[in-house]
Amino acid sequence: MNTISAVGVVGSGTMGRGIAESALRAGMQVVLYDSSQDALSAARKHIEGNLQRSVVKEQLTAQQASDHLASLKTAGELGAFSGCQLAIEAVPEILEVKLAVLASLAEHVAGTAIIASNTSSIPVTRLAQGVANRDRFLGVHFFNPVPRMPLVEVVRTLHSSDASVAVARDFVESGLGKTPVIIEDRPGFVVNALLIPFLLAAARMLDSGYAEAETIDTSMRLGCGHPMGPLTLADFIGLDVVCAAADAMHGETHDPALVVPNNLRRLVEAGHFGAKTGRGFLAHETSE
Repeated sequence: MNTISAVGVVGSGTMGRGIAESALRAGMQVVLYDSSQDALSAARKHIEGNLQRSVVKEQLTAQQASDHLASLKTAGELGAFSGCQLAIEAVPEILEVKLAVLASLAEHVAGTAIIASNTSSIPVTRLAQGVANRDRFLGVHFFNPVPRMPLVEVVRTLHSSDASVAVARDFVESGLGKTPVIIEDRPGFVVNALLIPFLLAAARMLDSGYAEAETIDTSMRLGCGHPMGPLTLADFIGLDVVCAAADAMHGETHDPALVVPNNLRRLVEAGHFGAKTGRGFLAHETSE
């Protein structure tokens, strides 16, 4: 049975606000932290818009949407997390940034609270050095878009207690209604360990002139039954995210399959991250 009723989320970007929205829809109290008030305002507006769309689709009543939004508190100080039973870090995939956030977060939550990282590629055990009570720290890797994606990787470190893992599993399963998979701290965990080399192989095929982008994507959709092709998927994940994950995993394994191809590296350096910027391997319309 889920014992988590109050969740704190650090970072109001795509993943942070998605985690916050999922917890709100599950009837939890949520504190969403960001150092930028503009980012917090944008996150609240985004969540409110998604809730209203659910009302239009008759998935929620107007009262339910209003109640969910009322359960969201935005904060510019981590002291607001004092009443949270679970605090999730969802800041950019930069080791030094995450370590600093986690160290600060550990000073502001209750000693009984569980602290988790949503990292997709950094070893969770390495991140544990920023947390005092390491037995209460683990990874909870959500997938984008969080409210719709049913899987969460619960990653235990060498320090994580069985009790902390059980609470995290119940939070995901009973609390959010998603499917948890409990895994050890391995490079890329399960999903990215398989997915990232696949996406890089498609980028490498494009880079070599083996086939055009549309041909690669159509072939994998119609030939393998994938809902979208690998290049389109990479664009929706974010080419910056794919690149960072590949670099982190390559640093751990030195697997040549994880070397980022030139075309992908150049796109990221040019600021073409995919769907969120309007251009990646393919062109996309943005909502901005």
